[in-house]
Amino acid sequence: MSPLFDALRIGDVHFPNRIVVSPMCQYSAIDGMANTWHLQHLMQLAMSGAGLVMVEATAVEARGRITHGCLGLYSDEAEAALGRVLDAARAVSAPGTRFGIQLGHAGRKGSAHAPWEGGGPLRPTTSQALPWQCAAPSAVPFAEGWDTPQALDEAGIDRLVEAYVDAARRAVRLGFDVIELHCAHGYLLHQFQSPLSNRRSDAWGADQAGRDRLALRIAQRLRGLAPAGRVLGARITGTDWDAGGLGIDDAVRLAQSLQAIGFGYVCVSSGFVVPGARIPFGPGFQVGLAHEVRKRTGIVTRAVGGIAEPAQAAAIIAQGQADQVALARPFLADPRWVWRAAETLGVEPFYPPPYRRAAGLRKPPAMPAA
Repeated sequence: MSPLFDALRIGDVHFPNRIVVSPMCQYSAIDGMANTWHLQHLMQLAMSGAGLVMVEATAVEARGRITHGCLGLYSDEAEAALGRVLDAARAVSAPGTRFGIQLGHAGRKGSAHAPWEGGGPLRPTTSQALPWQCAAPSAVPFAEGWDTPQALDEAGIDRLVEAYVDAARRAVRLGFDVIELHCAHGYLLHQFQSPLSNRRSDAWGADQAGRDRLALRIAQRLRGLAPAGRVLGARITGTDWDAGGLGIDDAVRLAQSLQAIGFGYVCVSSGFVVPGARIPFGPGFQVGLAHEVRKRTGIVTRAVGGIAEPAQAAAIIAQGQADQVALARPFLADPRWVWRAAETLGVEPFYPPPYRRAAGLRKPPAMPAA
């Protein structure tokens, strides 16, 4: 049995293997509401056999979206729409597959075009989709040409915390097994945590403890409302890849703080809080960050980034570099990635009964006898 297919327990939740479908923005929602696109997207991933399927980054308020097409969980209508999709995905899922949601807020990186539209900031003169006022820890634009965000005051921070709590309550009602805080990729909680984007001198930014304060306050509130049988986790930043930014010691300290609150795992990513950082993209380029956090904290740790091949993913688990591996684009290219991984690693894959006729078709043909 390959260690990639070993079971894992986090708190009270059992996962049948160590494979995670990473949250992947689809930029296809209408006012935060999931639709037919999300239905087909999540249903095909649900039958993949992954141990955990994460729903894309989901905004806790309307202005927390990256684009007008981003998923949200800030209204009754959005909750109902996502519930219909989730019910359908569960109905076709592989035995034991769990479902999670990543709650986030774009902060100063919001009010943007979808990637296939260029990804830059919305402009009222060039788009029928109107821009909105973004929020951030400091009134510093993300990059040249981007609008200056509104620096959150104490009342704004309080409202933001309640938005996270409200979205988490909705996630609990929907029955998600995993609720994940997005504290990475240059979005709002990362913006508060990084000295590259947080220029405050008050209790929310005077030092690293202050910069971590918002994420930990939200984490404490979520721990208080999540019932037994649910796992709380966070995607955190291993490094900003930029002088003066966050580093691995900051990631370790944040992971320890989250662990003390009662969070069950961290997923270690990196970068994207400022443009121009020299990120060394390549196979498994962030795995070493996850390994260091795991080694120094003992918390269940997920590796993500540049993981594509079954043997590579299995080696990460076998070598103790992480407890889970998350893949994104490989699942877009091949929603049956888990089936291929099982056959490659000599494990019996799960096939939905109507698809069992496909068993073995991915294996190379046998060589004829000499």
